[in-house]
Amino acid sequence: MALIEAAGLTKRYPGVIALDDLTVSIEGGIVGLVGANGAGKSTLIKLLLGLIEPTQGTAAVLGFDVCRDRPHLRRIVGYMPEHDCLPSDVSATEFVAHMAQLSGLPRNAARERTADILRHVGLFEERYRPMGTYSTGMRQRAKLAQALVHDPRLLFLDEPTNGLDPEGRDEMLDLIRRTGREFGIAILMASHLLGEIERVCDSLVVLDAGRLVEAGPLRNFTAATGRLVVEVDGDRDAAAAALRARGLRVTTDGRSVFLVEPADDRTLDLVRDVVAELGLGLVRLEPARRQLEDLFRRSEAATPEAVRV
Repeated sequence: MALIEAAGLTKRYPGVIALDDLTVSIEGGIVGLVGANGAGKSTLIKLLLGLIEPTQGTAAVLGFDVCRDRPHLRRIVGYMPEHDCLPSDVSATEFVAHMAQLSGLPRNAARERTADILRHVGLFEERYRPMGTYSTGMRQRAKLAQALVHDPRLLFLDEPTNGLDPEGRDEMLDLIRRTGREFGIAILMASHLLGEIERVCDSLVVLDAGRLVEAGPLRNFTAATGRLVVEVDGDRDAAAAALRARGLRVTTDGRSVFLVEPADDRTLDLVRDVVAELGLGLVRLEPARRQLEDLFRRSEAATPEAVRV
């Protein structure tokens, strides 16, 4: 059974198509939902949670229809929204325990689970402080805690690093990675920052202006390109010219970096020999890989009828 199935899923508002005929199947793991602001990421999450009705099309999460099975679905998924939704005069312990009880846990079990989850997200020592006194990073952790407290099978994260500084972003991404790996919880994480997706996700779904661009395992997007990245300390242009004279295709990229193809053993030997002959320092020599940014540089993107992640 797929984690998420959507067929022709569409959401229209007056004058705006927020999501346009999305058909996709997502299997599991940590899945990145990628797109610029306004691409339709938050709309898709709200549709999958049953918070809004689709204009047309169908969707199922963990086998449950998002329109017909909402009460059961919400007991087995967790949701960390993008916007700030925490009551400022309530402690993290009170709030997270309350959310656990709303998800069906008995009072004592909710208290025990709350303590465990607040320890997991790094808020155990500050659990009795009013959340209005928390920093942005602490508030993001509290939002993650309430999404996790009832032990969901699937976690929806909408821009989980929003408002965080670089250190806080690194800590949150590490926490998300550990949550998925150690707890075995499937995660759908929406982000417009491609570097975050590359760091934590196994697969991704790419949206642009409400339409599906591509979907699949992350390794398919960052696969080797058949070229070598060469970085030298010294005269890059002389090295590039010498390699071209030996029949290789060379393109420059930056002050000291260039790309050489084909990426085979003969090319590796030629790069080594040229660098030695010219007395240059070899800083880097590795296969070039595609970048996620390349997806958004395409002038036209084919939209598949159905894609399985």
